[in-house]
Order: sequence, then C-alpha cells, then structure tokens
Amino acid sequence: MKTFSKAPRQRRLISLAVASACATFVPAYAQDAVKAADPAPDAPTVVVTGIRASMQSTLNLKRNSDGIVDGIVAEDMGKFPDTNLAESLQRISGVSIDRNNGEGQKVTVRGLGPDFNLVLLNGRQMPTSDLADREGRSFDFSNLASESISQLQVYKTGRADNPSGGIGATINVVTARPFDNPGLHSSVGVKALKDTSNDHVVDAFKGKSVTPEVSGIYSNTSADGRFGVALSASYQSRDSGVNRAGLFNGYQGPYLGSAVIDGQTLPQPGQPGSQNITNRPAPDALYSIPQNFGYNSSAIQRQRTNGQLTFQFRPVKELTTTVDYTYSEQKIQTKRSELSVWFAQTPTSTSTWPSGHVVSPLTYQEVYPTPQDISVVGGDFATKTKNKSLGFNAVWKASPDLKVEFDAHHSTAESGADSPFGSENSLSNASFSRGTTKIDFTTELPVLSMPAANLAAAPIQAAGSWFHNTYIKSTVKQAQAKASLKLWEASDLNFGVSYTDSTNRSTYSNVQNNTWGGATKASDYPASLWTANPMSSFFDKLGGSNSPNLFATLYSFDFATVRQTTANAVGNQAAYLPNMSKPDTDRQLQEKTTSVYASLGTDWDTAIPVHTSAGVRFERTKVTSVAQVLPGTAVVWVAQNELPITFGGQAFSNTDASYTNVLPALNIDADIRSDMKLRASAGVTIGRARFDQLQGGLTLGTIANVFTGGSASVGNPALKPVKAKNLDLAWEWYYDKQSVLSLALFRKQMDNYAGQTLVSQSLYNLHTPIGGAYYKEALAHGCTAADTNCIRNYILGNFDGQPGVKKTGVKADGMLDGTITGLSTDPILMFNTTTYANQKSANVSGAEVNVQHMFGQSGFGVQANYTYVHSPLKYNNADVNDQFAILGLSNSANLVGIFENKDWSVRLAYNWRDSFLAATVDGNGRAAPVYTDAYGQVDLSVGYNFNKNLSFQAEAINLTDRTTRQHGRTEAATLNVTQAGPRYLLGLRYKF
Repeated sequence: MKTFSKAPRQRRLISLAVASACATFVPAYAQDAVKAADPAPDAPTVVVTGIRASMQSTLNLKRNSDGIVDGIVAEDMGKFPDTNLAESLQRISGVSIDRNNGEGQKVTVRGLGPDFNLVLLNGRQMPTSDLADREGRSFDFSNLASESISQLQVYKTGRADNPSGGIGATINVVTARPFDNPGLHSSVGVKALKDTSNDHVVDAFKGKSVTPEVSGIYSNTSADGRFGVALSASYQSRDSGVNRAGLFNGYQGPYLGSAVIDGQTLPQPGQPGSQNITNRPAPDALYSIPQNFGYNSSAIQRQRTNGQLTFQFRPVKELTTTVDYTYSEQKIQTKRSELSVWFAQTPTSTSTWPSGHVVSPLTYQEVYPTPQDISVVGGDFATKTKNKSLGFNAVWKASPDLKVEFDAHHSTAESGADSPFGSENSLSNASFSRGTTKIDFTTELPVLSMPAANLAAAPIQAAGSWFHNTYIKSTVKQAQAKASLKLWEASDLNFGVSYTDSTNRSTYSNVQNNTWGGATKASDYPASLWTANPMSSFFDKLGGSNSPNLFATLYSFDFATVRQTTANAVGNQAAYLPNMSKPDTDRQLQEKTTSVYASLGTDWDTAIPVHTSAGVRFERTKVTSVAQVLPGTAVVWVAQNELPITFGGQAFSNTDASYTNVLPALNIDADIRSDMKLRASAGVTIGRARFDQLQGGLTLGTIANVFTGGSASVGNPALKPVKAKNLDLAWEWYYDKQSVLSLALFRKQMDNYAGQTLVSQSLYNLHTPIGGAYYKEALAHGCTAADTNCIRNYILGNFDGQPGVKKTGVKADGMLDGTITGLSTDPILMFNTTTYANQKSANVSGAEVNVQHMFGQSGFGVQANYTYVHSPLKYNNADVNDQFAILGLSNSANLVGIFENKDWSVRLAYNWRDSFLAATVDGNGRAAPVYTDAYGQVDLSVGYNFNKNLSFQAEAINLTDRTTRQHGRTEAATLNVTQAGPRYLLGLRYKF
C-alpha cells in the first residue's frame, strides 16, 4: 500500500491556519491551500496541469484542511473543468444546482438552498443583486466566467475564523495570484458556441447561430520576486431560447369535494352541470381547477464580460501586499411571445378526474355564453448586472512565531434596466373569439384546444399592459484583521476581528394599464402587426406537441411597433413607458456586523495522532430598515374578474433591530494510519433571513381578484437569523495519490426559521364593489355570482352615471365596457397579507459517499458520489393552510468517467438530482406547493493537445436534450414544462 511523504504535522497545520485561504479566508495565500506549506524535501511536487493533477490537488485540499472541505482546482491557469462555476460545483458530493435557461445559476448544499450558502471571493463576503430574485441573498454564479478562477473551496463545517452566513456551506471562489505561480504565464482561448435552443424561438427573434467566447490571462513576476502582476479577461456572447407551457399562476383552490362556493367549485351531484363530470372528486377529497394556462417562447441574448487585475509587492520577504480589482458585467436581452387563456370556473365545465384524496383534472373544459379573450402577449426588455470589487491585503511575518494579516475591500453589485422599455414588461393583446376551451393534462405537454376560435372574425387588438422598472444595488464594505501565534511546539492560537457593513437597496415602479377588455377599437391595429408561428415547433421534444387538438398558432409581434401603435391610439405616450424617474417603492436594509474570534489548534502526541481545533466567534449585528411604499386609494372593477388597485401618495417606515450570536466550533481529525483519516466536527452556524423577509414597508398586489380578494406582503426587520447546531462525522481513505474513498454523515438542528403566515386583513380602508348594492341588484335580477360578465353588464347598463359607475362603450364581444369603483358603503376588500416571524424549527440529516479512482497508469479514471438528505418536515399536500417546509431538499448523484494521456483528455459526466420542493406559494401568491421533477443531465468534454502550446477543446452540455417540469399537489398536476436544448462548444487555447 502506498504512503505519502508529509511535513511535520504541527508545521503544516500552523502554516495552513495562518496563510491559507482555506484556513483563514484571506486571499494572500489561498492558492497554496491545496498543498502543505514548507514541504519536506522528498515531498512530491504537484504541477497543476491536466485532469489527474487537478484531482490530486483537490484531494490535497480535502486532506490537509481542518473540518470537512471539498473543492475543485483548475487544471491549469485559465483552464477550469467547466465553463460555468455552478456546473463545476455540482460535481461535489452534497452540492446540487438550480438552472436558469439551461445553465447552472445557484447552488444548494446538503439540502440547504441558495439563500443559506455564503459565497466569498478570495475570502471576502460578496454582495449580490438578482432581478429575478430581487430580495434574496443567493449568489448568481452565471455572472462569473470560469477562466480566471483557480480554485473553488467548499467548507461544509463551521470554524471560528470563517465569516458567518453559511449553514449549508461557505464557498470560497479563489482567483489567480502572480506570486502563486512565479514567472511568466500567459494564454489566450477562443471558442465558438452553438446553442440549439436558439433554433426553437420565433424566427424574427432568433440570435446568431454561433456566438463567440474569448478569454486571456497574463501573469508575471520580477526576477527578484518582489513584484507581480496578473491580468485576466473574458467575453462571452450566448444567443439562446427557452419555451415553457403551464399554469403560470397555479391552480384555483384546492376545494373540498363537498364545498359549495358559487362561481368557483364544481356542481354538486344532481345540480345542473354535474352530469358533465366523470369520476367526480369524493366529498372528503381535495381538488384543484386550472386558473390560467399559456404557451410562451423567449429568445434570450446574453453578453458577459469579466476582468481582474492584481498587483503584488513584496518589499521584504516577511511582508507581502496585494491590491486587486475584479469586474464583471452581464447584459441580457429578452423577447417573449405568449398565448394564454383564463378559465372562469363556470358551472358549464366538463371534466374528468383520477381517483385519489388529492386530485387535479385529467381533462378540463369550459363553455361560455359569450366569447372570451385569447391573450396574445409580448415582452421586450433588457437588464444589466455589474459587480465590482476593490481589495487590499497585507501579510506580515513579524517573527517565526507570529503572522499578522489585514484585508479590506469595497464591493458592489448593481442590477437594473438596460432598455427604454424597463427591466420587464408585457403588452397584452386579445382576440375576443374564444368559445369552448379545453385542456388535456394526460400528455407531457398539456394540450390546449379552442376549436371555435376565429381570429379573422375578431381581430387581435390591444388590451392591458404593464412596464416594470426595478433597480437593485448591494454594497459590502469589510475590514478583517487576524493573526496566528505559535504558543508551544504543538499548538497555535488564531485570533482576529472584523467589521462588515452590508447595504441592500431595491427600488421598483410599475406603470400599468388595466384595459383588459380592450384599450381601443380593433380597427386601430392592422392584421400586419401579428405574425403566426406553428405552435408545435416550439415544443417538439415534448409528447403531445403533435396532437391534432393542439391550438396551432403562437402569435408574435414587434414590441416597439405595437407599443407605439397602442400609445398613439390611446393618446397617451407615458402610459406605455416605464417610470424611470420616481420609484413607487424604495427599500433599503443595512446590516452592520462586528465580530471577534479566537481558536486554538493543537497536535496531540498520542498513539493515534490527533489534531484538534477549538474556537468561538462572537458577533453583533445591527439592522436598519428604511422603506418608502405606495398606498392604495381605491378598488376599480375593470374586467370580468380583475379588480386593479389605484395607488397614490407615499408612506414611510424606519425600523431598527439588533442581535448577537456566539458561534462555537470544534474540529477533530485523527490519522488512523498514514493514508486514512477520521474526522468529527461540532459547531453552531447561522444563516440570515432573506431581504424581503426583513425589509419593512407594506406592498399591495396591483390586481385583486373578484373571488379571492387582494394580496399584500410586509417584512419584519427584527427577524433573527436561522441558527443551526451541526454534527459531522467523516472517514477518508487516501489509498493512492489521486484516489480516495470517503463517507460523511451530518445532522443539522435548525431554529428561528422565518415562518410565512397569511393574515386576512383590511388595508388602507379600501372598499370593493363585489357584494355592494349594485352587485346585489344584479343578483336579484337573475345574474349568478359565477357569471361576472352578467353582473358587470347589469351594473353598467342600469347605473351608468351613478356614483362609482362609468360606462365607456361596448367591447368587441358585445359586453359593456367601463369601470365600477368601490364606494364607502360597499364591503371592505380583504387582503391575504404575507408576513414573517421566527417560529419554525427543522432538522436535516444525511450521508455522502464519494469515490475517486484512477486505474493505474492506464489514463482511465472514475469519480462518483451520492448524497442522501432527509428531513422529517415535509409538505402535506392535503393541507390547504400555509405551511413551512425546507426548500431544495433532495438526493443527488454524480458519475464521471475520465480518460487522459499526453495528447487526449476526455470527461463524460452524468449529474442527477431527485425531485424537490421548490416553493410553498404558487405564481399567484397562494399557499400551494411547487415541486421540481427529478432531472439528470449528461455533459461531455474532449481535449486534444496539438503540442505543448496549442490545444483544442470540444464540449457538449445537456447532450441528451433533457427537458424540465414542475408539478403541484400531485405528480399529475402539471404546473409547467420547459424545453431548452443542448449546447456545443469548439475552441482552442494557446499558451505562450
């Protein structure tokens, strides 16, 4: 059996604890974390080139660290295993990822979602901004190119010298430093990217068939070793598409089979319409009904620019200083086309149902007395995200026994609109020609049928619209001072202080036109504005796309032209542009954290060599929340089921809170024999609440519903962080230089989870016309609560000119058009208000099995791991109330086959993630589960070394063209299915 030459244990651990980013989270020595400092003369030399060397360096990182640590090391400067950092991280046991547009974006570690994993850049806490999740803490890895990254370090257990904030893990992204690779190193790489998803979007919106990627890195040190400079830069363009079908606002309900709610529930046995129900849900069963359904296609173009400049200066050998600046910019342009319908839950429905206690329909059909709208929707918007970080670091070896380090940085993340049309928008147009409407959920792609639709007889015309302008800026100012002191021959004391000032500001404005029944007359919009596209071409990988019953057409249009045409017809340009000048809401949350820590590391001269590291971290955080929001002033009934809220004025709130935490940590490892370790860890870690859970200021939903009322949300700045008590055990067998077999067990007991509660309450004394005097008159004259068109027609036809009632004309479908405003004598509108409190506890336990093996000198190897995660806290699909459950909890596995010789390198990787709970509220804000189905993806990369300078690469991502799906309370309750496509890259890299 092979053994490995190692430095004396106490020297190795002191060096790691002081100088390495693995141990102390400062960037000056992060690159050396993969190897022992001051190696013995006969220690093997690790040269980071090729897959095998990367695997060996990764094992050294794992083996030589305190606690349980995993990671990935670059194969060479400028050459990381994957083009996306999240997709690299998913190869690590216990790590799974969330994808967006077919690309890895955020990570979940050991069942804890992206908000509970702290991401550092060279040991520094990084700000985040994400317009898709504007109030979250999760880090978006798609902003960073992989070419400038030298290591990813994943710390799965707590340590006193780690910054707080990561319960699942603390992930340190380490960039190249010139002193870590002395001498001149430079390379340039170019790639051509073919994203096949671009082939399945609207022809007019398609990007380039092939897009470029260019990267380069330069690193050099002076002959005397005193000066160093490194520069890396990359640019990537990607044109892609994503096509989705689904119930974007979820299901209506659920209802008990015995429930009777006029206009919402199925007819009871013996009532009119009950004969159209096949296998009706039992009286004690829960059932849900589709609310709205649509098909959409988005063409997405992205440009990503990254750069880093690093200077290092060593005036004397005892002092090393580093100044670095990191910049990233990501621009995304989106053009969206959608066709959708709304179901009215009328008694005229026909449906078939499966057996079971919790069910959704297999097929569902509604017949309408008057033509309904077919929504033809489009969006055209662009966003830009910038990340900037300026940092300084100094490491001073004051004496053989004392090292002192100082690190400071100022970093920002900023996201906002990059288009005159705002950060997101939607122009809704409609043809009022929909009669019988049916949806079939029995195929992979739900099939929407509208046999009576006649868009020629009822031309498409402008309806409602909205324009959002969202801006986020997050800033982190941080200073850290730390030291390591050798106390005795086998002990060292690490201690330090830090101060972090973190600010998150988000602003939001919305310009909305609630003319859902038609903005003007249909003749204002010539037929040439609309382009018909075959629906099946967008979903050809999904079963059901070739159904003869599928509505055949997805309509698209030029957004700028239709926007201008509509604004001209209405006579109001400002109503069809975003508000760029004054936000409706402006929220800022500031967290100031002061911390101090100390830890003692000791080697014990026992029969089995043991090393312990025991420490404690004390933190105090002050939270300040400032918010400006827009109050509601009136409720107006403008269309069949929509009750838009009118806003006006301003409201302000200012709230302070504070909390302290004491975070102990104990890490023990024992060398059972020279190639085998046993580890144990215990400690306390915290994860801070999301910004939307903390930020004050009441926010109202813009549109209330005739049947379900309004929605609102408000945060709680006094929320405490989630606190986890962690226990870990691990066994590691390093039976060869590049091979390991390991088993890890973990348990996390978490308290102070922010529980989300829904409170039904009145806000701003807003009155709704639903249930008022006019409404009751309509019911008394033959209308039913389910037939809201009848009620509106009666009120507009009989009370026009009376207080709150204004008839404006007749719509294309023959319905009267106009507004009905709630009066002070009408009922109070009730809002389902979401708020938060520290009220939940949970525990997570699991196991990780990991093997990495190279088959001698054959060049073949394999990496495999499996992670099992369990929590007794699960979502109860039969419970209609708001529930707390851990999001993202799932098992995962990886299998990677490797071959490498001096000319060729091949890596075939399969990644699998089991189904998991993605959300506990649906797209309409109701308490309902959203599950993501199990997903597996195959990736392939092949490299060829033409000579020592020139190499070629080929990559295939999502080689088997997998699609994704989400479902609701049952697996048959489809919420959405998504088709993207494989990506192929061809490239070359030249080393100078």
